[in-house]
Amino acid sequence: MTVLRSPAGTADEAAEAAARRQRPALAALLAGAVGIAFAPIFVRLSELGPVATAFWRLALALPVLWLWQAAAARAAPLTARPQSRGETIGLIIAGLCFAGDLAVWHWSLRFTSVANATLLPNFAPVFVTLGGFLLFGERFTRRFLLGMLVALAGAAILMGHSVSLSLANLFGDALGLITAVFYAGYILAVGRLRTRLATATIMAWSGTVTCGALLILAAVTEDRLLPTSADGLAVLLGLALVSHAAGQSLIAYALAHLPAAFSAVSLLLQPAVAALLAWVLLNEPLGPLQGLGALVILAGIALARLGSR
Repeated sequence: MTVLRSPAGTADEAAEAAARRQRPALAALLAGAVGIAFAPIFVRLSELGPVATAFWRLALALPVLWLWQAAAARAAPLTARPQSRGETIGLIIAGLCFAGDLAVWHWSLRFTSVANATLLPNFAPVFVTLGGFLLFGERFTRRFLLGMLVALAGAAILMGHSVSLSLANLFGDALGLITAVFYAGYILAVGRLRTRLATATIMAWSGTVTCGALLILAAVTEDRLLPTSADGLAVLLGLALVSHAAGQSLIAYALAHLPAAFSAVSLLLQPAVAALLAWVLLNEPLGPLQGLGALVILAGIALARLGSR
């Protein structure tokens, strides 16, 4: 006897199957957020200037990324290199946006407080959502938008105790918001590229563009480009391998399976993890208000997840 299924039942089953496929990507995204949460720690410990440190983040990660890309090319040749002019332009845009994100964020640290420079770039989900709507016609549910606002409020609570608004910080604060725009551009570009190219391809090709741009900026703005001790080199290796090769690659992988806007909201987990790491590794204070902010971030991410399924 043939069993006829209703269209509603078929749609529910398809949605559940899609949710199952997205679970590994969600785990990768959150693990990537943990990986990039180590970046402020490594930057703080680096003996080089901010832009030179950003350059080595890419330069030391690239050999690993290109070895990975070579292995991926043997397994899936068609996704191992850009196949069109549009894909090449997309990789260049992703690389330049990430270079802008790192360089402008590091410069913002010179003109505003660390707290302001940490909080303001976390407005990237707003720009990702706005860019998805204006550029690609994406639509978002009210539940997702509410989740994004809740997560942003959590980030503000987490760091609000040390945030200071003043005319003296205005230029640095503007740089912090520009950082958010650059990172939003990177997330949108990688999200689009991941529909056609492998993660290793995007990381290796766009990372090469980022590295070249940062080398030029570092040569112009920094007095010293080389670490002078084994400890300094170890910090740069940690930044390159943990935060970039591992953290950013996991995020790029996840962007093939999760909406870019939701991914950007989920990355708000990063400041919560960074605060915890600073407490454990650098003995920076972590009080009840920061704990509340972290819980609010998690609640916002969960709400955004429900609104984007």
